[in-house]
Amino acid sequence: MTYKIKISQEAEFDLHEAYEWYKAQVNELGSEFIRVVDRNLALVQQNPLAYPTVFRNVRRKLLPRFPYGLFYIVENDIIFVLACFHVKRNPQQWQRRL
Repeated sequence: MTYKIKISQEAEFDLHEAYEWYKAQVNELGSEFIRVVDRNLALVQQNPLAYPTVFRNVRRKLLPRFPYGLFYIVENDIIFVLACFHVKRNPQQWQRRL
């Protein structure tokens, strides 16, 4: 089955915020963050059920090198990305997006 990825506006904001923060820290680190996100979204797209359920029907794919997780729901052939959150943040912030 081929899955389609849909990214919520909140998740887009999360990604933009993290990109801007990393870009301000070290040159090219923001771009590396986005490349890691893209690679990991492709892994999720290939096998979305491979990653653990962390809350209700929400799954999480941890990002290598960066302390972030991609939080998503699988419905039929759609992967809906709810959030890209720093793992040390309060999980209730992304849980409210359900």
